Amino acid sequence: MLSYIVRRLLFVPPTLFVIILINFAVVQVLPGGPVEQMISQITGEAVDATARVSGNTGGETMSGEGRSGGGSSGTVESKYRGAQGLPPEFIKDLEKQFGLDKPAHERFFLMLKNYLVFDFGNSYFKDASVVDLVMSKMPVSVSLGLWTTLLVYLISIPLGVAKAVRDGSKFDVWTSGVIIVGTAIPGFLFAILLIVLFSGGRYFDWFPLRGLVSENFDDMTTLQQIGDYFWHLTLPILSMVIGGFAGLAMLTKNSFLEEINKQYVVTARSKGLTEKRVLYGHVFRNAMLIVIAGFPSAFIGILFTGALITEIIFSLDGLGLLGFEAALNRDYPVMFATLYFFTLMGLVLGIIGDVMYHVIDPRIDFEKREA
Repeated sequence: MLSYIVRRLLFVPPTLFVIILINFAVVQVLPGGPVEQMISQITGEAVDATARVSGNTGGETMSGEGRSGGGSSGTVESKYRGAQGLPPEFIKDLEKQFGLDKPAHERFFLMLKNYLVFDFGNSYFKDASVVDLVMSKMPVSVSLGLWTTLLVYLISIPLGVAKAVRDGSKFDVWTSGVIIVGTAIPGFLFAILLIVLFSGGRYFDWFPLRGLVSENFDDMTTLQQIGDYFWHLTLPILSMVIGGFAGLAMLTKNSFLEEINKQYVVTARSKGLTEKRVLYGHVFRNAMLIVIAGFPSAFIGILFTGALITEIIFSLDGLGLLGFEAALNRDYPVMFATLYFFTLMGLVLGIIGDVMYHVIDPRIDFEKREA
């Protein structure tokens, strides 16, 4: 198993390279880069633009990623929308500020060189390093992803097992109705409903609507801080759990039904083993393989994509909102750094998922399969 893990780890760098290369190439042809974003902010203002931008740069050239900015002289004004009438020297200063005065391939390999030493540069528009931004948003997204994934599994697995054991019963029928509702209605609609009902929208004002903790969090006792933390997380997590447990519950049920109908279960029952021993001593381990295999992708989905709309609705400043704003504003250092981080975590969690396969069922040997 160790050699398999080593081989998987060796595939991580080339996979990261290809993913970042493809996204970098796509970004080069997208309109509305950081230079155009800056031009749109300063065009029409009375203050001298050239002087103001020179003051903002502070003599520091930002290294980063972006659109191809070759730095031609005579036609530089026509390269960007809204740049007509601005001095070519001013446009060149903007390109230099954002590191777009170099050819695309130079910027790409400079970015990779910096990433090897975990230097992700500075945000174009937030006046902070990318690492600081990501670390400041991490608690919100990790809180949402961790607690939602934990609750989804704690609810879905027992529910799926109960549905499989009672297949066709009234319990199975009415819980299937609940699951259908949870599948059909998007999570953000539940979030809006919860706000209207319980967060001062129209009826009750029981839960806060903004932030992960209260403003006086530092003045609270440890017990009060824990209560305040979960008080703020109740509605966001509830909205995500309602929309996320349905699929896993049905996956668990179908997996258990498939195992229950196999010959080894019939043999175990014929030997006089109790139903509980058959279910949890034989069926559970085999049936849970497919559920555990989906854990890494489920966690990544909840942590980095599923929480995006929830963060926006509940005014939670997390990684999902950070990446969304970076894409809108063409803040390339933040875009590519978060892409690098998300991809790396996804690849590592994929390896962890394979290891969990082997831990639960040692009969699964990936090395022999590859051989």
